Amino acid sequence: MWYEGLLSPSPWETILATLILTHITILSVTIYLHRFSAHNALELHPVLQHLFRFWLWLTTGMRTLEWTAIHRKHHACCETEHDPHSPVRKGLQKVLWQGAELYRQEAANQETLQRYGQRTPDDWIERKLYTPYSKAGIVLMLAIDLILFGAIGITVWAVQMLWIPFFAAGVINGLGHHSGYRNFECKDAARNLIPLGLLIGGEELHNNHHTFPNSPRLSVRKWEFDIGWLWIRFFDYLNLANVRKVNPLAKMDIEKNHNDYDTVMAIINNRFQIMVQYKKMVIGPMVRDEKSRACTKTRKLFNSARKFLAREHSLLIPDHQERIGKLLDSSHVLKTIYEKKMIFRLYGIRLKIKMNE
Repeated sequence: MWYEGLLSPSPWETILATLILTHITILSVTIYLHRFSAHNALELHPVLQHLFRFWLWLTTGMRTLEWTAIHRKHHACCETEHDPHSPVRKGLQKVLWQGAELYRQEAANQETLQRYGQRTPDDWIERKLYTPYSKAGIVLMLAIDLILFGAIGITVWAVQMLWIPFFAAGVINGLGHHSGYRNFECKDAARNLIPLGLLIGGEELHNNHHTFPNSPRLSVRKWEFDIGWLWIRFFDYLNLANVRKVNPLAKMDIEKNHNDYDTVMAIINNRFQIMVQYKKMVIGPMVRDEKSRACTKTRKLFNSARKFLAREHSLLIPDHQERIGKLLDSSHVLKTIYEKKMIFRLYGIRLKIKMNE
């Protein structure tokens, strides 16, 4: 019958097809818009680039210029009043439920597009089709879904249209800066939602990404899985992608007894991993040791001390800063290791600035 569509799918087949279609959409966002266009973390074959562009036109109506510019501004102004979608500034509920509206508002900001939208497509099809007729692709997608799936195609299409506004604009931009775990103490509030980046193409590993924004791989621990990276490796095998670099890794040379250019670069590129080890091997044991020596009156100060002493200083709220102050006043040992941590932090920042000059 006509209302069953050309495929006449069963309910389970419809669900599976919807998941596949939405997965293609999120791959288009995470691989093409995010890792390729916004961060230049890999190269993509021109054919693959345009397939992603075409699919995004069908399923989102988003322009590469707009998405790229807004995301670059997010990194440049993260957690400030100029951040287009910071839950720290705008509130979690606002970003979670109105993330798509925040995107549209910033997309209308010509200053943002001009300043952050470099190296994005400006070819004939972009100027003549994708930009002036951004809604036409969405209408065409509706027609395709109706033809293939019949009446249920309206539901399939609705899920496709809601997938990116909710999961990308809402969940990642909202919860990704509010809830979850942190592998690294980067300077913003980015967090990893779950260690299995499946539903949103790997974008769930948001703290990892904000720590190493130019890495095409978002997973850093052995138990973390980035399905977007798996697809990138597959495209690389087909010669459709070329990975520029991945997360920097340091190698210890026990015979080396002097500092040189390689040593400096290792410190700059691996300062976050170094601080993770410092938390694990220095702060943690010292906190436990000092707590065991503390009297009953001051012992409660040591609750969560390991977390607060390792936390990025700019993210500490006044109450936590006051608590750290009392803790350091009560322990000369913890005061010393905290000062060493802050010195290393400033040293790493200065080296990074100097290398970029």
